[in-house]
Amino acid sequence: MTRLEFTLPEAELGDVRHHSQAAAENVVAAAEATNALMAVLHGTAPYEKVLLRAAAGAGKSYALVAMVGQALANPNCLRVAVTAFANKQVIPLAQRLGAVYGKGQVCLFVSEKWRPKLPDGIDDDLTVVTKSRDIPEDVRVVLGVSHKFRVFGERDRMLARLGAGANGERIFDVLFVDEAWQLPLHLFTGVEGYAPVAVGVGDVGQLPPIDPSENPWRGDPGYNPYRAWPTAYERQESTFSRDLPAVWRPTAEQLPLWRAFYGDWDQLDCVAAPGDRSIELPTLAGVASDVWAAVASGRPTLLEVAGLPDPEAPDIDQPLLDVLERLLRPLLEGGFATVERTYDDAGDPDDELRVESSAPHGDPLVVVLATRNQAVDDATAIVERLTEELDLPSGVLLASTVDSWQGQTNRITVALHPLSGADRLDDFNSAFGRLAVTCTRATHGLLLLARAGLDQLLDDAAARPGTPFGEPGTRALPRQTHQRILGAFQRGVWNES
Repeated sequence: MTRLEFTLPEAELGDVRHHSQAAAENVVAAAEATNALMAVLHGTAPYEKVLLRAAAGAGKSYALVAMVGQALANPNCLRVAVTAFANKQVIPLAQRLGAVYGKGQVCLFVSEKWRPKLPDGIDDDLTVVTKSRDIPEDVRVVLGVSHKFRVFGERDRMLARLGAGANGERIFDVLFVDEAWQLPLHLFTGVEGYAPVAVGVGDVGQLPPIDPSENPWRGDPGYNPYRAWPTAYERQESTFSRDLPAVWRPTAEQLPLWRAFYGDWDQLDCVAAPGDRSIELPTLAGVASDVWAAVASGRPTLLEVAGLPDPEAPDIDQPLLDVLERLLRPLLEGGFATVERTYDDAGDPDDELRVESSAPHGDPLVVVLATRNQAVDDATAIVERLTEELDLPSGVLLASTVDSWQGQTNRITVALHPLSGADRLDDFNSAFGRLAVTCTRATHGLLLLARAGLDQLLDDAAARPGTPFGEPGTRALPRQTHQRILGAFQRGVWNES
């Protein structure tokens, strides 16, 4: 039987730090950002914005929670606000902060319609309110989505309830913004007045909630209310900015891919070292054996398939999804396990964690990602069919759109490449952030599927300018960006005919 051969990535790992050496770099960067914030609170620095830029999986939420604690310990900080674009970002933060500071100190400010959607038992660790008048007067942390904070008259009602912070004028002394690069400028301007200084923490490669290329402003071409708000301030003298130079999420073998996405960063290291993560595979045969062995190596894997029937549309491709199902079935039927080293807070190896597909826990094991809702509907049908036929436990196999899955983590990602089957580059299939989110969710293995011909597509594509504001995520010409990213994959071609 002919074996499917994979060519090794063009990009090499090169010089890299691991374990505590890598983690220490994030500690230093976060400490510098925290020191800048402390200087603002002490009145010795003029910063109005403090930005902590992160790559995917850098541990930014941990850094944000630590910065909140440092702010609350400062005598010139009475209370802080924490906001983000979506409730799915705010609620986990509220739970973490509530567990640390207690019910009387942390308040989650939500809409009436979201109150019944909150996790069971959330009231044990924090106070939940839907009206400003119900916020405890001695609360120190108030969390809510930007839409809730910017409701007409909300700031005045909250000021009447709580009074000014230690700064003497504004309600809060610090406004923290999680996933800052997802929040567009026009929403941020509705909340920045809550505090004299704003701290933005987030992944610069995330997708914004609104397409920043659609600029409704017809005046100054340099102003775009749809772009991520930090990009409007990061070059100003009143802004302090630092990058978190290490990532915790990927395998060491995936780091060249991360570096391809964040190519303008001076440094990007990986806490996980070679051999820290592995996938134990069942006995497999044929193409499935070759493909999953490649994925289990930890290197990003791209399988291009030739000889397929024509798809309904480039990104609605049932024949390619049929290949995906044929690859997944023997893996799931035979059962597999993921193995990983855990780390202490300093990044040093600690215990070993083994998760079997027969008894999954923690992050989902396999997630199938697609770009369009119709393609996800087709992928969901595969997930439901395999789950029922193989009696898979909950947490083994899921399907989602890329946009909905950003901010999430899973162990193995299987996705259709956004350029698969395309005859040209366009604003949707060339969105840097969409591909970045697809490729940066997995802790153990990444498999992208595409119709054969990606190189030819990129060779023939006309040059197109990138987004003028370098968003989402800084990028060069889309063609060049795609080629650089493809160079970080091990690649194989399988002919179905």
